[in-house]
Amino acid sequence: MTKVFFKTFGCRTNKFDTQIMMANLQNYTVTKNIQEADILIINSCTVTNSADSGVRNYINKTKRENPNIVVYFTGCGVLTQGEKLHKNQTVKSVFSSSLKEEIDSLLTLKEPFFKTREQTQIDSTIVGDIIGNQRAFIKIQEGCDFECSYCIIPYVRGASRSIKEKTITEQIQLLTDKGFSEFILTGTNTGSYGFNSSTSLAKLIHKISKISGVKRIRLGSIEPLQVTDELIDIASSDIMDKYLHIALQHTSDKMLQLMKRRNNYSDDYKLLTKLGDLGFALGTDYITGFPGEKIEDHKEAYKRLEDLPLTHIHGFSYSKRDGTESSKLKEDVPGNEARRRLKEITDLIDDKNRIFKEKNKQPLKVLIEKSEKIEQGYINSGLDQFFNRVSFCDISDFYGQWHTVENYNIS
Repeated sequence: MTKVFFKTFGCRTNKFDTQIMMANLQNYTVTKNIQEADILIINSCTVTNSADSGVRNYINKTKRENPNIVVYFTGCGVLTQGEKLHKNQTVKSVFSSSLKEEIDSLLTLKEPFFKTREQTQIDSTIVGDIIGNQRAFIKIQEGCDFECSYCIIPYVRGASRSIKEKTITEQIQLLTDKGFSEFILTGTNTGSYGFNSSTSLAKLIHKISKISGVKRIRLGSIEPLQVTDELIDIASSDIMDKYLHIALQHTSDKMLQLMKRRNNYSDDYKLLTKLGDLGFALGTDYITGFPGEKIEDHKEAYKRLEDLPLTHIHGFSYSKRDGTESSKLKEDVPGNEARRRLKEITDLIDDKNRIFKEKNKQPLKVLIEKSEKIEQGYINSGLDQFFNRVSFCDISDFYGQWHTVENYNIS
């Protein structure tokens, strides 16, 4: 049987999309060894120009090493570079992610093709096998209605739409039957789940919490304005992680306006202070070196970050994405300066996380994802309820099990 190798670039949503494609292959075999593959499926990321070039470099390298492999191209890069790759015969065929559930029939087509479809589809596939450790990422939503000036994703992913509750709960029930017990809800814009409908993210979480076998639910990144009182109530329940990742992107109102964000520092401060007082660990996304960010803006933002109860940060130094509003902005910040600012902020939040752990020393509930054999026994490790990595030595191998750690040192 023809063997197919999947290469996935980018976010968790893309990784779940790859699993959907795998689940819909009927007449092909998936291989984890690219050297024995007949077909290569590229599930691309296009969030930055460098993401595009990274995908192209991988394709070219693979074709040099395996000239007979047949390459298909899908994912977010279809609308930004798919046509050029197809015309240059860098890849045989191109299909948009909206066609991913039809992959089996697409691969049977003999002639090269370039197929797109409007990004309005809602996935219905139930994935039987999740790739990964003990935690399962579940895509609940697709697309985005925001118009941030640095982001191409609404163009390539389409408008926000929610996967049916029944599909999500059936997916999770199937995985609990296979031993999964922690679920991370993700999407292009996770917090918009259920918008303009009779449901909501909080209602979905409540239904998932009733599924036998679910022991912990974790949320992917959400926007500040999507954190409702209803969501805070359900997030405070025992089955939820005691960690929320809220995408601020910056703490200078000037920069937030340039980014065309919908949040502002005053509201963000009130929200995060409220959540911090409730005992949540709090993470955020943050961009340094955005066009127009002067040193005074960075210093103001840094001071405000000092005042926020943040414990984690997913930071980026700005990277240009052609086709976005910000790509036309002037006053670029040199890359080395943007990276310096990023390190300064990352060090600050790392220190705040250490202080948080010292002040909140309590039993840690950990799902063991890794277990390494050593002479004295095993090093077991996993994430606690505050999204911090915990490792401990024991004579026993606890891989795949829940374990409560009570006596520990903080690093």
